[in-house]
Amino acid sequence: MAVMLKSRQEIAQLRQAGRIVAQTYEVLRPYVVPNATTAELDRIAEDYIRSQGAKPIYKGYGARPAKNGQPAIPAFPATICVAINDVICHGIPSPTQVLHEGDIIGIDIGVLYKGWVGDSCVTYAVGRIDSESQRLMEVAHRCMELGIEQGRSGKRMGDIGAAIQAYAEANGFSTVRELVGHGVGRSLHEDPPVLHFGQPGTGLRLRPGMVFSVEPMINAGGPELRWLGDGWTVCTADGSRSAQFEHTIAITDGAPELLTLP
Repeated sequence: MAVMLKSRQEIAQLRQAGRIVAQTYEVLRPYVVPNATTAELDRIAEDYIRSQGAKPIYKGYGARPAKNGQPAIPAFPATICVAINDVICHGIPSPTQVLHEGDIIGIDIGVLYKGWVGDSCVTYAVGRIDSESQRLMEVAHRCMELGIEQGRSGKRMGDIGAAIQAYAEANGFSTVRELVGHGVGRSLHEDPPVLHFGQPGTGLRLRPGMVFSVEPMINAGGPELRWLGDGWTVCTADGSRSAQFEHTIAITDGAPELLTLP
């Protein structure tokens, strides 16, 4: 595993990219309403990101050739990933995908700004939602916060995952295991992987200069998932709802530093 430690100057540049991501969420928020389409949200996000001199990093990302009998996967075609209700992550925006009262939607945004990546995710309520969906969102957000609190020099990756898993399961929810957080730098996905479950005191020891995402995906039902035929969209296997929140953080000599704040 090749973990690239970042200097204070590099972390400052990552913070600039992260700030654009955070500001994009503020721009989007008034438009996440019933009858909006996810394609409209995608256009609004791309227009704002480009107006800030940044580039949507997901757009054109991740094309995979056919291999070992598996079909080729096209590059991701949009600026944002959308996850409505039982979609966990990586859903593709569409002009025919309409938001309805009571939905929840996770929006994942990544940008490249002056050679550095910003990456974050927010789950929104669409209009008035039921109490269980509200509780799911609150637990998912708290899971992220508890994971981030473990991001201190000398701690281990397992401490992050264990804090997330314990809180999710204590509230009757589950945490997705096949999909993980990741290092962030000049590339969208760097080492180390960040599991959202685990045992305290295990795994990679955290050191100042490490930068990575904490992005637990919390399911109302079981942790199992299924992939749709587009090669990107991931849903809960049992059809239950899923919520996700994500920040990119830097490990320091003290408290973890959040890099994706407005």
